Amino acid sequence: AASRFRLSGLCFLLQTLTIILFAVFVRYSPESSPSLCSPQLNCSRRTQDAGFQHPRFRDGHLQALLGFGLLVAFLGRYGLGSVAVSILLMAFAIQWAVLIQGFLYFFLNGKIYVGAPSMVSADFCTAAILISTGAVLGRVNPVQMLLLTLLGVLLFTFNEYILLSLMGVSDSGGSLTVHAFGAYFGLMVSRILHQPHMDKREEQQDMGNQPDVFAVIGTIYMWIFWPSFTSATTVRDNAESWAVLNTYFALAASTLATFVLSPVLHEEGKLRMVQIQDATLAGVAVMGMAGEMLVTPFGALAAGFLAGLIPQLGFRFLTPILRSRLKIQDTCGVHNSHGLPGILGALLGTLLTALATADAYGGRLELVFPPVAQGSRTATEQALRQLCALPTTLLLATLGGSLTGAVLKMKGLRSPPDTPYLENTVLWEVKRGGC
Repeated sequence: AASRFRLSGLCFLLQTLTIILFAVFVRYSPESSPSLCSPQLNCSRRTQDAGFQHPRFRDGHLQALLGFGLLVAFLGRYGLGSVAVSILLMAFAIQWAVLIQGFLYFFLNGKIYVGAPSMVSADFCTAAILISTGAVLGRVNPVQMLLLTLLGVLLFTFNEYILLSLMGVSDSGGSLTVHAFGAYFGLMVSRILHQPHMDKREEQQDMGNQPDVFAVIGTIYMWIFWPSFTSATTVRDNAESWAVLNTYFALAASTLATFVLSPVLHEEGKLRMVQIQDATLAGVAVMGMAGEMLVTPFGALAAGFLAGLIPQLGFRFLTPILRSRLKIQDTCGVHNSHGLPGILGALLGTLLTALATADAYGGRLELVFPPVAQGSRTATEQALRQLCALPTTLLLATLGGSLTGAVLKMKGLRSPPDTPYLENTVLWEVKRGGC
C-alpha cells in the first residue's frame, strides 16, 4: 500500500509540475518555421524540412511505445508490470524531454516552440531511457523508475547537446546517444543497486510460451517500424533515405547470424525467439550512426551480421563475467543488445567519416557532414570528433548512472529485498502461479 501511495503522489507531483511548465514556456511552432532552432546551435538532428512526414513520426512513436514495451515483456516474471511501467515511463519521459530539450534546441524569445521535430527528439530520448530500465528491471519499483527517468532525461540531453551541438558529431540514428548511452547508464545504475542475495535467485530466467509470443510481436514491430525510427531525422526533401535501406539490410543479416551461432553455442540446438529479438536489436544499433552514411548495401549486410553475433557470444561469455566479477545484474541483456553493438556502430561511423569525399556523397555531403562540405573541417578532423564522442558518452553514462544509482538507493525509496514479483504486484493483481 505504501508503494502505491508513493507512486500515486509522485505521478501527481510530476504531472502538475510539467503542466505548469508547459503553460509558462511551451507554444506551438509557427507554421512558417516548423524546424525552429536557436541560431547559435548546430542542431544537426533538429533541422528538418517543412515537409516533415507525419507517418515517419508516427512510426518512430509506435516503435518507442509498442516495440520497447513488448521487448521487455519476454521475462515471464515481470511481463505485465514491465509493459505497464514502460508506458508509464514513456508518458512522463516525452513531456519531460520536450521541456529539457526545448530549452536547448527550440527556445526563442522566452518560449519553447514545439512541432514534429521536437516530438521525434523526445521519442529518441525516451528510447534511451527504456533501454536503461532494461538493465534494472525487476529490482526497482515504479517510483524508482520514475526518478531514473527524471534524471536520465537530463543526462541524456546533456550528453546529446555535447555531441551534436558542441562537437558537431553525426549520430542521426543514435548508436551513441541512444543505444550506448542508454545501455551503460542503466548498467551503472544496476551496479550501484547491486543486491548480493539476488545472485542466488533464478526468477529472472522465468520464461514461458506467453513471453515468447511477446518477443515475436516485439521483433515484428522492430522490423516494421525501426527503419523509419532510424531515418526519422535524416529524410529531407525527396531524397531517398540511405538509413532506411541500410537498416533493413542490417536487420536481415543480424537475424541470420542468430541461426549461425545458436546451434554451435547451445547443445540442445533449439532456438528461442528472444535470441532473434536480441540479434535484431543489435542490427539496428550498429546502423544508428552509420545508417545515413555511405555504408553500401554489402557493408550494411556485413555490419549487421557482425552485430548479430554479439548478443549470442555476449550472453554465453560476457554476461557471467559481468554478474560474478563486476557485480552487474543485467536483467534484459542491454549490454549485449545495445551497448556493444552501439560501440561497434560508433567505430563503423568513424571509419566511414574518415573516408567521406564530395565525389562519393555528392549533394548529400552537406546533409550528413555540413562542416566538411562547407570546408571548415576536413573529413579526418570530423572522424576524430566522431571517435572522441565514444569515450565522452561512456564517461557521462557511467558518471550519470553512478549518481542516479546513489539516489535510487536511498533508504526511503528501496523496496523490501524479497518482494515477490516486484514489478507486477505494484500495478497488477497477479495469481500465485505467476504472470
